[in-house]
Amino acid sequence: MANKNWKLETLAVQAGYTPENGGPRVCPIVQSTTYKYDDAQSVADLFDLKREGFFYTRLANPTVDCFEKKIAALEGGVAAVAMSAGQTANTLALLNIARAGDHVLSAATLYGGTTNLFTMTLKKMGIEVTLISPDATEEELQAAIRPNTKAVFGEVLANPALGVLDIEKFAKVAHANGLPLIVDNTFPTPILCRPFEFGADIVTHSTTKYIDGHATSVGGIVVEKGGFPWDNGKFPELVEPDESYHGLSYFKNFQPMPYSVKMRAQWIRDLGAIMPPFNAFMSMVGCETIHLRMERHSSNALALAQFLKHHPKVGWVNYPGLKDNPHYETAKKYLKACSGVLCFGVKGGVKAGETVMNNLKLAAIAVHVADLRTCVLHPASMTHRQLNEEQLKAAGVAPDLIRVSVGLENIQDIIEDFSQALALV
Repeated sequence: MANKNWKLETLAVQAGYTPENGGPRVCPIVQSTTYKYDDAQSVADLFDLKREGFFYTRLANPTVDCFEKKIAALEGGVAAVAMSAGQTANTLALLNIARAGDHVLSAATLYGGTTNLFTMTLKKMGIEVTLISPDATEEELQAAIRPNTKAVFGEVLANPALGVLDIEKFAKVAHANGLPLIVDNTFPTPILCRPFEFGADIVTHSTTKYIDGHATSVGGIVVEKGGFPWDNGKFPELVEPDESYHGLSYFKNFQPMPYSVKMRAQWIRDLGAIMPPFNAFMSMVGCETIHLRMERHSSNALALAQFLKHHPKVGWVNYPGLKDNPHYETAKKYLKACSGVLCFGVKGGVKAGETVMNNLKLAAIAVHVADLRTCVLHPASMTHRQLNEEQLKAAGVAPDLIRVSVGLENIQDIIEDFSQALALV
């Protein structure tokens, strides 16, 4: 069990799994769908949520459980629920408290898949999401809140706009209306930002990215801070009896983690959106070095951003670690460093940018971000191509924007690769 006084580096290595006497030092992969019990009542109690344990991997698994505990410890939360993908995490984070006829307020600077989820898929399910500028004032945020609003949402470090969310501002408005603030902390990870310390109530991650860190395992996770007043009259499904579990109340029976228990008992149970044990194992192994990786990702990205900023063939660079970046001061407030993703545009527009991307030798063109290998992508024609021009603008995606996920290679090799590619423009 993790010591509450351990620092983040120690938690990354030690939290989540404690070997028994003579047990394996590394958390084992429990590749089993089922678990054996000596009496029927034990299993009945598990089905009734009267005891902790494992009876079917669709709900919980020992390996996945260790991974959940590690991420919860890193974020400083009371519980976490791992699942199949980051998109699943953001979906279930909202579905756990919103139903058809409800409303969600979200910062507009989002990953393209999340924008599509919010504006198309959730709309089909009867949940309306309003996208608002992250630079909106408290008064503008308040004006966008409705009687049926159930949550406020934002990305701590937006993908790919790289705007830094003013967490305290969004939390203040959310809490004034009895609403939770849900934030996606994928790019910073808990190593660079712990949103709960600034007022967030729920944190989501695409663990596919820096948490796994090696581009091997798709996954997502939702972390609950604990202590939110779900009994304020806005969230009856968390308070009122659940007939599928003989009338128990999540809020009354499962403090301090009613939100997480409900998510697992209802949504993971019914949709089967599980994280496989092997993916949890791989992500847990990756997470053990996350504190070292995030430091190097951030320093490499800053060095590359500074090089590109002064290159005569580069029109602009966006990285919040640059002192003239509009989010520099906000980044200093919320982030220990600015992570490993930057964006830039080549003079000459999209075609010139294509020339650069096509001639990179070390950096690969890949539909991925946030792992140890440097890669590039053109969001407007790739990850965000489903968005219209207005949505692209709101998401901070310029037509010439090239997103660079700066890896862990030697920074001089990375810079030289971009230098030779830019020379061909």
